[in-house]
Amino acid sequence: MTRYLKTFFLLGTACVITSPAIAKATPAPVIKALLITGGCCHDYDNQREIVPMAVDLYSKQKVEWTIVHQRTKAVNAMLEFYKNPGWAKGYDVVVHNECFAHVGDVDYIAGILQPHLDGVPAVLIHCTMHCYRTGPTKEDWFKFCGVHSPGHGPKHPFEVQITAPEHEIMQGMSNWTTPNGELYFINKAYPTMTPLTESKSEKDGKMHTNIWVNAFGPNKTRVFATTIGHHNETMLQDQYMQMITRGLLWAAGEPVAENLKSIKK
Repeated sequence: MTRYLKTFFLLGTACVITSPAIAKATPAPVIKALLITGGCCHDYDNQREIVPMAVDLYSKQKVEWTIVHQRTKAVNAMLEFYKNPGWAKGYDVVVHNECFAHVGDVDYIAGILQPHLDGVPAVLIHCTMHCYRTGPTKEDWFKFCGVHSPGHGPKHPFEVQITAPEHEIMQGMSNWTTPNGELYFINKAYPTMTPLTESKSEKDGKMHTNIWVNAFGPNKTRVFATTIGHHNETMLQDQYMQMITRGLLWAAGEPVAENLKSIKK
């Protein structure tokens, strides 16, 4: 269950139900997920609901959500939340779905990256790849993402073509076409990333990776990333919701196949 508090940041809580039986069963494991969202150019008011809903719909594993939403369209906003060195403490995975391209403060960005360097897994969605790209340490962020994306082409539907069908995240999935889309250009892929899918841009005619995994830093922290996700209707596709769920389970170190629900249509 996801519950939102209308404050500067939103804290999700979980409902715990105990059995009246004398012998208490061992509680099922819970993934503690932190979703950080907000910024320019996207409908984060609704996407903060869509992402947890998708995972709750497709994951057998219970996920307890905490949501931090910076309610601004500014591209240079800095969250007070990130300024706490322990901001990621206690979470099994952090989902970044944010858009703050014009923040370049060195200490601030280092504070965001440190928990991930220390081993906290991450899921990166869409404009997260365009964040924190103006300062002298911008490449540190690109290395976290696993790619450098300088921009995107025009909005158009595109086919998501699976290039690594054997990868745990993609096993059993088929190519699909988005109802709309904003395909990001990828002009550099770091050697720590592994591409999983790609799509063709109508602007330059090239194929660009749009789902991948990354091994970040000395601890080879698991990072799952996708540049797909500008439009809500794309994020509400069954394939997209399942893909995000698979990526989160993988990032959190959980077996993907055995933790996926089978949704009957």
